Amino acid sequence: MTIGDISPIENSGDNRGKRILDEKAPLLPSKQEETGGFDEFNGASFAGAVFNLSTTIVGAGIMSLPATMKVLGLVPGILLIIFFAFFTEISIDMLVRFSRAGKTVSYGGLMGDSFGRIGKLLIQLCIIVNNVGVLIVYMIIIGDVLSGTSSSGDHHFGVLEGWFGQHWWTGRFFILLVSMLAVFAPLACFKRVDSLRYTSALSVALAVVFVVITAGIAIVKLLAGSIAMPKLFPDIPDLASVWNFFTVAPVVVTAYICHYNVHPIENELEDSSLIKPVVKTSLALCSTVYIATSFFGFLLFGESTLDDVLANFDTNLNIPYSSILSDAVRVSYAVHLMLVFPMIFIALRLNVDGLLFPSANPLYSDNRRFASITLVLLSIIFLAANFIPSIWDAFQFTGATAAVCIGFIFPAAITLRDSHGIATKWDKIVAVFMIILAVLSNVIAIYSDAYALFNKSKASDFR
Repeated sequence: MTIGDISPIENSGDNRGKRILDEKAPLLPSKQEETGGFDEFNGASFAGAVFNLSTTIVGAGIMSLPATMKVLGLVPGILLIIFFAFFTEISIDMLVRFSRAGKTVSYGGLMGDSFGRIGKLLIQLCIIVNNVGVLIVYMIIIGDVLSGTSSSGDHHFGVLEGWFGQHWWTGRFFILLVSMLAVFAPLACFKRVDSLRYTSALSVALAVVFVVITAGIAIVKLLAGSIAMPKLFPDIPDLASVWNFFTVAPVVVTAYICHYNVHPIENELEDSSLIKPVVKTSLALCSTVYIATSFFGFLLFGESTLDDVLANFDTNLNIPYSSILSDAVRVSYAVHLMLVFPMIFIALRLNVDGLLFPSANPLYSDNRRFASITLVLLSIIFLAANFIPSIWDAFQFTGATAAVCIGFIFPAAITLRDSHGIATKWDKIVAVFMIILAVLSNVIAIYSDAYALFNKSKASDFR
């Protein structure tokens, strides 16, 4: 996904004998080189690959899905989630097929094969912009959940503030510093994606915990008659409501972005031919989590569902043990994001290295360069999350553009370029549709974000 190529030996399905033949391989070899440096690695398992890819997919965006149901209704909303799961599978399949045709094993290598040096530079910049923005937003959310926030003018207590009161050690800076030193930094030191398979499994499990708790509360309240069945289809009282349908679409469009980790995961698989089943299984798993979250979140809060459903858990749920369940949801979500962090960070580090040191030895073989890049990136993310909270507004624009480029525009462009003459007529039709949909979604996302930001600024001026 970053730099150069590995020219793999003929694919027999089993990658355990695959060796690095090019000095710019983006990941560890499947087996230790004779010069040494790492223990023998016989390849990642199917389950580990599924958990790692699923963790890449399920991030903070899951909390915005119930609000899309409020606008679209359950039936169109769920159908849209399923549609984009299939659409994402098609775009990833494009990357895999053209990578094999061009004998490239990274997203950057594939873009370089299709569009030359400029293509590789574009994908590296998009991944860096997207992933830096995502990781800063994750840290901001973790700080908000655990230590509270006053960004809206009123102070909302975090979980730790609610338990222990306001102290220096429950403040945002200290909480994020401890999180960085105890969680982010140790996990960021792993050089193989497969090393994160257990934390990824736990991350997926915590997402399921959120779904189970939300479903349990919703079912209890439904049986008690305190909530009604949610609407199945949208209300369209006027033309303005039609525009609302388009404004929520970008949430679903970017919900499955994981393309920058497909090549690293495939390269480490014991059997690289399993990458397509891995992708299908991960998308099926994430779609199930997304649909359950959307359904039960909207069922529980109905028309009161907020843009970030986690904010709904700040209120009294009017059931026994309400505060305990609310805290369990928020803590599980914060820990989930902590465990997603290293999966996004590995891709970021590889692309930064590829951009800054395109002719250097592989990153995994140079401990000093590996440590330096890791330290600098973690420091930038930590400082930005603590001292530039308004950076979130900027990444709403750059992040939306970078994400659709990574997920849809670049795979479609590679297909239309068809450097190796393997694209079918149907592939090219789908690619054109993919670009149109991605561009339309991005324009709508930028417009709606700009409009919301303008109204927010205007409202603050009147105070």
